[in-house]
Amino acid sequence: MQTHEKTFRVRNFIGGRWEEHDGLSAEPVYDPATGRVIAETPLSTREEVDRAVRAAEEAFPRWAATPVVERARLLFRFKMLLEERFEELRDLVTLENGKDAKDAAGEVRRGIEVVEFACGMPTLLMGETVRDVARGIDNVSWRYPLGVVAAIAPFNFPCMIPLWTLPVAIGAGNTYILKPSERTPLCSQRLGELLIEAGLPEGVFNIVNGARDAVNGILEHPGIKAVSFVGSKPVAEHVYRTGCAHGKRVQALAGAKNSMIVMPDAVLEKAVPNIISSAYGNAGERCLAGSVLVAVGSGEEQDRLVRKVREAAASLKVGPGYEEESELTPLIRDSHRERVKSYIDLGEEEGAEVVLDGREPPRGGGFFMGPTILDRVTGEMRVAREEIFGPVLSVVRVRTLDEAIEFTNASPFGNACSIYTESGAAVRHWRERIEAGMLGVNVGVAAPMAFFPFNGIKDSFYGDLHATGKDGVRFFTENKVEISRFFSDPDDVMPAVAYPEEAGA
Repeated sequence: MQTHEKTFRVRNFIGGRWEEHDGLSAEPVYDPATGRVIAETPLSTREEVDRAVRAAEEAFPRWAATPVVERARLLFRFKMLLEERFEELRDLVTLENGKDAKDAAGEVRRGIEVVEFACGMPTLLMGETVRDVARGIDNVSWRYPLGVVAAIAPFNFPCMIPLWTLPVAIGAGNTYILKPSERTPLCSQRLGELLIEAGLPEGVFNIVNGARDAVNGILEHPGIKAVSFVGSKPVAEHVYRTGCAHGKRVQALAGAKNSMIVMPDAVLEKAVPNIISSAYGNAGERCLAGSVLVAVGSGEEQDRLVRKVREAAASLKVGPGYEEESELTPLIRDSHRERVKSYIDLGEEEGAEVVLDGREPPRGGGFFMGPTILDRVTGEMRVAREEIFGPVLSVVRVRTLDEAIEFTNASPFGNACSIYTESGAAVRHWRERIEAGMLGVNVGVAAPMAFFPFNGIKDSFYGDLHATGKDGVRFFTENKVEISRFFSDPDDVMPAVAYPEEAGA
């Protein structure tokens, strides 16, 4: 279904009420495939953040006291509604982000999987116990919600990333404020509508749209206990430093520069399509994109790999996500397209060989860009070290696996790394030495399932507890550890009762 002709109204949702944005400035929301304005995002101020916090604070005591099984039942209803509206959510992702229907469907599915995980909150909130840690003394721990928490989401996964935190946070008993990307606010609004339909009480979930002022209002507000963020490295660092300076618990998922290491024994017929999907899926606008191809082996083996990857990339069908045959979809904004072009120019200036050039838009309208391959990139080049976030694949040539590991580990980022090989020994050698938090073996997008943490390291993550999995539950809860004993004998507090038969009645 093509939903790209519709215009949407974007509103804040505070204390159970949708609010018009009269008096607020706004930013246009584009359909990346056409460049048409489809909505306007209100740019909220600290005042809107403060009202959302007060509404969430008011709702917190009652929601935190709601039995966890009742909260889980609401999440089951929410999950059912997400399934019923699956295609609608998929089309919204395609409309506001631009990705194709297959990728958009995958995003919605991965978000729903986090809801499924959070439906197990009665088990996930179980504490720990040890009896008789000393004579007559028991030790137990209990998990409690933090209070008001917030999430700041990026543009590239407008449905999935809000669902990374939303079900876990509210399932654990917190009240929640979502700041969607000002570029892609539509999915977040629809999620709010479905939560209302599922029966979520007023104030438990709030949306504050906006940009810099809203973000800083969240980071500096004393009523917010924890902030989860996903975005670029500079902003992640700002979020982490500012949030922590204001006494908050912060998880900030940042940028990436992920290597895909291809060994000489890789099964190229299977590996190459996987490499193409990783590098060019969602136009390269994802933090798990394989943006550096590290070719291991002889010059002849490297030439063969580059030739096959180039042939596959050059054959990609560039087009809007709502056309079934499209394989390379548009970038999010024209300004971002210009930024990606500038990196291709830079790579050429640095000495890389442009073996496939996508700088000339392959079709009119929208923010399209063709697939690009920069060959013979070296570790000193910026295109080897900096996140481009577009359909650009840099090829680095090395002789050995150890050289590939050394190149990869020199990156300040540590989000993900993949290896293509049939050698178990090579995989083990690589796994033990590589500095990345998510690893793929013949898998180009090493995305963990919802019950595992999204585990970036180094400059790809600021914080201690990652998003999703048990880390996500720990992030949104606090432990209380209790040690107890009792001095009285049972008979002292529960004296014997003379029953009638004992009294001879």
